[in-house]
Amino acid sequence: MKLPGTTDKALLLQSDEVPPVLEQNAGGASAFLFTCDHYGRLLPRALGDLGLDETELERHIAWDIGIAGVAEAVSRALDAHLIAQRYSRLVIDCNRSPTAPNAIPMISERTTIPGNEGLTHEDAELRRRAIFDPYHDRITEVLDARKAEGRPTVLVSLHSFTPVYAGIARPWHIGTLYQHDRVLPPLLLKALRAEPDLVVGDNQPYAVGDGTDYTIPVHGGGRGLITSGIEIRQNEIAEPEGQQRWAERLSRILGEIEVELRNKGLA
Repeated sequence: MKLPGTTDKALLLQSDEVPPVLEQNAGGASAFLFTCDHYGRLLPRALGDLGLDETELERHIAWDIGIAGVAEAVSRALDAHLIAQRYSRLVIDCNRSPTAPNAIPMISERTTIPGNEGLTHEDAELRRRAIFDPYHDRITEVLDARKAEGRPTVLVSLHSFTPVYAGIARPWHIGTLYQHDRVLPPLLLKALRAEPDLVVGDNQPYAVGDGTDYTIPVHGGGRGLITSGIEIRQNEIAEPEGQQRWAERLSRILGEIEVELRNKGLA
């Protein structure tokens, strides 16, 4: 019997389906370029529901809850370019190398993904070509164009994380994630820690690494850009009010950092 995650079609996404890449403020004047790897939770029609109930597809295993609203609002407030990816990380994780074992997860947070079992190499390649490649190719195109124009770029990857993982509560409201850059992360940490009501993670709840991430190591570190990830705890931004509150806070903090970087000739 054909598994729900497999397809016999040459193209995973048909012409009438939503394209994977969402962009906002493509002509924005800010030095910031925001990416959002887990913005959406769409599933290609050919994959059905991947064998999951709708309640499972609303969980963190499918997307970064709340980050879409924050990303859009911050992009508007700072007049910054946003590049986001609309399809669920359960189809293919756009913050993992396509060759990573968990790029197409068979189990996520103890939940088995029936539609991801028994995939052939060809099935995985269809997903990469349909979703992963257009997203990262677009980021590459934009970065190449900005470099050619002599425009500085500060790359920030926006995410959200679960309040509890493996039964352990996470105390951080927000975390700054980084690998090689030593310019933006200290500025972010200083500004966030100056907020009286926040517990701030320094490479918490995750640290960026070549084996666990893609966007920052490849597009940021690979080009020597000023770059960082931002992770917000999901219960802070699950509702529109929280998304707006955090967008206003981040817009203020990042706006001040952009001025500081510009004064130093870095943005």
